[in-house]
Amino acid sequence: MWKASDKLMATIKYYASFPATGVSLRQMVQFGETPSPGTLFRASQFLSEELPIRLAHRVEELNHLPDGLNDMPSIKKVKDWYAQSFEEIINVPKPTLSEEVKAHLLRPMRNHGKESKPLSETTWNPSVREGQYRSSPTTISSPPTHANGQEYGTINGNGKAKLTSSRRYFVPSDDYTDWPPEIDAFNQRFRKTLQQIKRRHDGVVTTVAQGILEYKRKRQRLQIDSSIQAFLDRFYMSRIGIRMLIGQHIALTEQTHAHHPNYVGIICTKTNIYDVAMEAIENARFVCEDHYGLFEAPKVQLICKPDLNFMYVPGHLSHMLFETLKNSLRAVVETHGPEKEEFPVTKVIVAEGREDITIKISDEGGGIPRSSIPLVWTYMYTTVDQTPMLDPDFDKSDFKAPMAGFGYGLPISRLYARYFGGDLKLISMEGLAGKDEDETIPRIDAYECTGPAPEIED
Repeated sequence: MWKASDKLMATIKYYASFPATGVSLRQMVQFGETPSPGTLFRASQFLSEELPIRLAHRVEELNHLPDGLNDMPSIKKVKDWYAQSFEEIINVPKPTLSEEVKAHLLRPMRNHGKESKPLSETTWNPSVREGQYRSSPTTISSPPTHANGQEYGTINGNGKAKLTSSRRYFVPSDDYTDWPPEIDAFNQRFRKTLQQIKRRHDGVVTTVAQGILEYKRKRQRLQIDSSIQAFLDRFYMSRIGIRMLIGQHIALTEQTHAHHPNYVGIICTKTNIYDVAMEAIENARFVCEDHYGLFEAPKVQLICKPDLNFMYVPGHLSHMLFETLKNSLRAVVETHGPEKEEFPVTKVIVAEGREDITIKISDEGGGIPRSSIPLVWTYMYTTVDQTPMLDPDFDKSDFKAPMAGFGYGLPISRLYARYFGGDLKLISMEGLAGKDEDETIPRIDAYECTGPAPEIED
């Protein structure tokens, strides 16, 4: 069984003193349009510095949780996963490169004889308070260098050096044709390491949820306090960022052999909202029918232009729509009774503005008392009488909630929305059976979709 050494924990503490580097959706697409072996190598160099810093932040935070939460068996298991992944990344052997190859790696990509434009900067999400998801240090430090002492990408996108970090996300390298085989070998070796880490962390959400259940039972608590709520927000937001960086890099490396015209890594430049929404509707209705034993779940009407496309991660959008629709259908069935022959129709309305795309899910599910609305965003809060036990294999895959009972759907969906500049809001009219009594609104930044504070910080 793997166990962290004292030396490794000291190294993790050292890495945790450095701040994370911001990355936006636009930057990922700008970089990934032309991923040459040299560019992918520089991406690997960035991730070999950035991921250990982000993983170290999580290990340190898991090590110092309040009120004995850090002593729960499931929390210790997650901490070991992060520490083991940290160790694997920093120990990936670096290739020995000639001075000529190093010079080409440091030279900016040229397009028709001109230097490529710098990657655009990240912007702030107005829905997020400054520092709300920050868990990295505020002090200025020099980041760790590679094993050979070389640092890559030391200039900010506006041409000025950053004080907080010399790392910069994925600067495209010179269009060099004679990359040595060591470059491609390292790219493939690094990809396999990331795939192994990604599989290890598949069950993080459910395992932390199990740790919270262990904590609540041991302390005999009905709800978690604000400090643990803030920790979970930071932790899960960081997880979204880490998996986004890992998933994007794996996909880009694989796409050098098979490129899809509308995809840059896992980002779809023409995400069709109608198609994603229809799939989410079908899945939510199926889960509803299965859970309540219905012949037919409440109908859902989709009002959306069939050709409405925008740049986004389809998996994120699908997750948000599925969770909010599932909540709406449950409210409708439980308000009107599962024996009802015909339920009110739930509406999904998509509106495209100059800056935003807004998706409104409007149901007739009875609404929520005003005093309970803040609790909707609390992890492990649920209106179900008893929280179900997690599946025995809860740590084998990503969090797949049942129809209801864990209270994770809306809080994590809001993090997904906020990660790329949007938001998720709940507007409730308790006691009314009218058409707009209960609205769940995922607001998604339309075209820029740049990263908010959590993406910048961790």
